Amino acid sequence: MKIALTGGTGFIGQKLTDQLLQENHQVYILTRNKGKKQEKQGLHFVQWLNEGDEPEEMLEGIDVLINLAGESINSGRWTEERKRRIYHSRMHATNEVIRLIDHLNEKPYTLINASAVGYYGTSEKRSFDEASPYSGEDFLSTVVKNWEDIAKTAEKDWNIRTICCRFGIILDKNAGALPKMALPYKLFAGGRIGSGNQWLSWIHINDVISAIVYMIEHESIEGPVNFTAPNPVTMNEFGHTLSTVLHKPHWLPVPSFAVKAILGEMSKLVTEGQKVTPNKLLSHDYPFHFTHLKEALEDIYQK
Repeated sequence: MKIALTGGTGFIGQKLTDQLLQENHQVYILTRNKGKKQEKQGLHFVQWLNEGDEPEEMLEGIDVLINLAGESINSGRWTEERKRRIYHSRMHATNEVIRLIDHLNEKPYTLINASAVGYYGTSEKRSFDEASPYSGEDFLSTVVKNWEDIAKTAEKDWNIRTICCRFGIILDKNAGALPKMALPYKLFAGGRIGSGNQWLSWIHINDVISAIVYMIEHESIEGPVNFTAPNPVTMNEFGHTLSTVLHKPHWLPVPSFAVKAILGEMSKLVTEGQKVTPNKLLSHDYPFHFTHLKEALEDIYQK
């Protein structure tokens, strides 16, 4: 297949590109600065998001367009300026994806757009699946809702199969949230964050990549898709499991007010949470590699 990818140099994008190339797809990475990036067999770079760029000229005949572009939500305190960048980076990139599709004579048959479980808001008592309603409670849920609404234009205007990947906490040894969550344990200062009763809906990076490829191949999957493992855990259970795998103590509680003082509004990512189940992937028989947290963390840290 001919597959175009935004955010191809990011955390998920790099690993997804490697997998798609291994499967002999032609991959076109949209980038602001094509520069001297090294193209190789099956890999091409297309410049976009600069004045005068016309990426559609190189993308006629693409089968799938995957949009992963956007400012990271967990790489710094959410100041008003950072929140503005988080919001506008997603809206701008996704609007440009829609503009690109509009200018293609031959439309892709699938658009896969990044999203997040933040769509559902937070709760210690409720469970959420893809049929759960939008919460509209906070900054992150607003970002996700507006992000998905733009992506859905592809379905409404051109009947393109559109999938919104609502990512949970993605577990990887060197990127994403896990290295920051593991650092206190490695320093023998790990412990419960907040009440410990808040839910953590997680997924191993290998399942993220495999499930995206699975969705490309299974045309019956569409709409929102929760990218979380079948067995979410409380933050307290996460800490105990992480300490066991790392052979470090779980003993030093961190109160919610301290996390909020350090992270500001971003603290919601760790002091609050949601119990999210991947009903759509399960109902379409996606074979998860990692369904339980302990086996996922052992794979990450004991390779």
